[in-house]
Amino acid sequence: MEEITSYEITKILDLLKSKRGFDFTGNKHSMLERRIQKRLFTTQTKTYNDYYLFLIDHPEEFDKLIDVLTINVSYFFRNPIMFDYLSSKILPNLIFEKLKKKDNSIRIWSPGCSTGEEAYSVAIELKEYFEKESLSFNVDIFATDIDKKALKTAVYGQYNYDKIKNIKFDFINKYFKVRDNSYILKSEIRQMVQFSFFDILDERHFVPPESIFGDFDIVFCRNVLIYFNHNHQEIIFNKLYKSLNSNGYLILGEAEAPIEKFAKKFKKENECCKIYRKIS
Repeated sequence: MEEITSYEITKILDLLKSKRGFDFTGNKHSMLERRIQKRLFTTQTKTYNDYYLFLIDHPEEFDKLIDVLTINVSYFFRNPIMFDYLSSKILPNLIFEKLKKKDNSIRIWSPGCSTGEEAYSVAIELKEYFEKESLSFNVDIFATDIDKKALKTAVYGQYNYDKIKNIKFDFINKYFKVRDNSYILKSEIRQMVQFSFFDILDERHFVPPESIFGDFDIVFCRNVLIYFNHNHQEIIFNKLYKSLNSNGYLILGEAEAPIEKFAKKFKKENECCKIYRKIS
């Protein structure tokens, strides 16, 4: 198989953007190369120019290319330490501040939500916290992705064992139905999350249109930024910063941190997790 060049990658990605509106040009070269090569192998095209022409002649291939370019590695309660900190520190502090303001609403956004495990994990934590404290809050969790196939899986809420193996046994009994070796989330959790299509690089909106105005208390953007180059990370951080309300929390993946331009706009909350608070 021939070695792909930056020009050849750009040519294919520009075609994808013109036909479907998705901009993957900010993704790292090595990742793009590996994934595009998979489609060359599957379509049995010998060169990257042949694959470019194949895309033109076979429009259905665009969906398959989008599918292979998106990252769908996710499972419930990924990084348990972060979720422990969420339930023991962030939520108590956040709820205390809300109660002082007589505000009984919480707004959360999970961009790059994949098949929904993270958003549902957050929903379970909130459900547990409010039950324990005998509180009644209006919860809006917005979860977005550009992979429509992954979003369909998320809405249905059915997972195999590998996806739920980090969940406490009590939570499995309480929030899942087991059917044919699959674990199906009960409606009380599914109804807490609103899934929708949204490209985080969309030039028209800085938040999902369904959320109307953003103003999020917490944004979970974990293991998304690592796939983008610096210029696109700057675009994304600008959106994340604008989407958070005053003193809102930004939670990143373990290999991620605010880029230099935004380093002084976020304060790290602790040493064990990549949790930051917006500095207004």
